[in-house]
Amino acid sequence: MIRIENLKKNYKSIQALKGIHLHVKEGELFAYLGPNGSGKTTTIKILTGLAKPTSGDAYLHGFHILRETLDAKRQCGLAPQTINLDHELTVYENLNIHGKLFHMPRRKRMSRIDELLEYVDIKDRKNSPVKQLSGGMKRRVMVARALMHSPRILFLDEPTVGLDPTIRRKIWSLIKKIQQNGATIFLTTHYIEEAEFLADRVAFLEEGRIVDIDAPQNMMARLGTWALDRIVDGEMETAYFKEREEANRHVAQQEGSFALRRVNLEDVFISVTGKKVQS
Repeated sequence: MIRIENLKKNYKSIQALKGIHLHVKEGELFAYLGPNGSGKTTTIKILTGLAKPTSGDAYLHGFHILRETLDAKRQCGLAPQTINLDHELTVYENLNIHGKLFHMPRRKRMSRIDELLEYVDIKDRKNSPVKQLSGGMKRRVMVARALMHSPRILFLDEPTVGLDPTIRRKIWSLIKKIQQNGATIFLTTHYIEEAEFLADRVAFLEEGRIVDIDAPQNMMARLGTWALDRIVDGEMETAYFKEREEANRHVAQQEGSFALRRVNLEDVFISVTGKKVQS
């Protein structure tokens, strides 16, 4: 569904992407993780036609992003990190304009708007100016707008950034519902527990290169099942164990501040890159 072959992007002397190879299967929810500046948003901009690669190839549902630009763009919808709705217009007007850009007939636009606003659970705010909506509602409008032309692929760039935990989980439910209805989803996020919960597979990106890719559960299993956090000489150290008995033996030897917990996806990311996602 998404195929990337040796994709590179240079900004003058900066190499934002250094040869990305990737294949996302149809119906997959794929998470793309990395620190700020690692190339996540650059990749999405290239795939959605907002930037051109320096070299390499990419295909959306078989259409080349440069040689078959319009056909490729029709395959995808984008909900960017920045809220770029027209705040002076109503929810309905924002969606209607998007439908017009994709040459949707008026009757189809009307029915699709009603369908989507019910789908994202804000039908009662159809005629509200966007400026009157909460942050979570605006995010849902952006997802609805991205789905307006029934794309096969949905790109979500930090879809829950800045939202409180309760609203974030509502967005999570919406994302899974979209996947269950057949869409392929390409997700970037700084909330690594979001990727751990939602994604079928995850790629770790560091300085423009993919450094690991697998299902979250496989990644965590490689590292261990239990993690022991402890303070040693003023620094946090973490040890990993496959078995609970082994972890308990080490716990019995500890003094001072420590905690035993389950291994999570952030542990894997740090072990692979030496960094935290939110760096």
